[in-house]
Amino acid sequence: MADEERNQMILLELVKQPHNSVCVDCGAPDPEWASYNLGVFVCFNCAWIHRNLSNKVKSIKLDTWEDSMVETMKSNGNAKAREVFEKAVPYYFYRPLPNDSTVLREQWIRAKYERLEFTGETKYPPPSYTRGLLWKKGKEKTQFNQRKFVLSETEFTLTYYTDDTEIKAPKAVIHIKDLNAMFQPEKIGHSHGLQLTYQGEHCTRNIYVYHENSEDIVTWFNCLRAVRFAYLKTAYPTGSNDELIPMITRNYLKEGYMEKTGPLQSETFRKRWFVLDAQTRKLFYYKSPLDAEELGAIFIGPGKNNYSVKECVPKSARGNKWKYGVTVDTPKRQYIFMCEEEKEQKEWLSALQQKLLDLGKAKLEKICSVQVN
Repeated sequence: MADEERNQMILLELVKQPHNSVCVDCGAPDPEWASYNLGVFVCFNCAWIHRNLSNKVKSIKLDTWEDSMVETMKSNGNAKAREVFEKAVPYYFYRPLPNDSTVLREQWIRAKYERLEFTGETKYPPPSYTRGLLWKKGKEKTQFNQRKFVLSETEFTLTYYTDDTEIKAPKAVIHIKDLNAMFQPEKIGHSHGLQLTYQGEHCTRNIYVYHENSEDIVTWFNCLRAVRFAYLKTAYPTGSNDELIPMITRNYLKEGYMEKTGPLQSETFRKRWFVLDAQTRKLFYYKSPLDAEELGAIFIGPGKNNYSVKECVPKSARGNKWKYGVTVDTPKRQYIFMCEEEKEQKEWLSALQQKLLDLGKAKLEKICSVQVN
């Protein structure tokens, strides 16, 4: 057997081992790339980032591997790499998933292998990142302006000012218990775009921000997670870390445009931007994706309480241009939505039915229902 064939067979056997069968950085299944200076198996997207960091990366199936490179892979592997590079990852620190934005994935990889932040020799995050400037979208206007943000772990608040002197009264003081943060680069139109959401006096409020520096915006994100985690430990003292970590921040299950009609189902269909939030079990709708406040919200409850979701084609409707319908029944009202494509319809049906109506996550539901005095 030729050396090239033998080496490839060895690599294909190594990547089948449990710890090597997912990307060491984002957890994507069946990685087909590897860094032979680090001795880890990675997916295509993470391999691209490693290559930009000057790590030695090759395709397992397409490239030629020398004996010394294969020996490095045999001697190391994902499990050993995690013991070194992920020895002291804080509980609150966000570990990227396969579909996460590039900025999260890149900064996780840089923090691990370039800055060596989790080897136990440094403490993360630096406290200086609890105060600084971010570019923030205006509530009514599309323009972004610099605003001073101050994050307080002692008061569990995020405050922002219209100027960086903090002389004037703050524009908003957001309690950390109401705050969620998620990266939204495509929606915001900036690769470092971050959406902050909190419960206002009468509605859910959205703030859209970014920072020019990728490390800074991810540090802000993890600082917010750190303070949220500290708050949750106080609010739910009996909750384990495994129970609290999913509650720190969350991404929406599904976002996108649908057409919506009124309660009589004879009104003209209007195009709206919809957001499905699993934790609140609400389907929010907006006039446009970057609106600061929602037009309305629909609570999605369990089937035993007369909530249901199904495919539909309305018999009589005015003004709808789209043909793929979704019906949401609640105890008080039936809602009709129309999707532009069948694929979108199937995705909305799946998200609403399987993610929200299946309330089998008893452990998380129990801790979320705890009342805080």
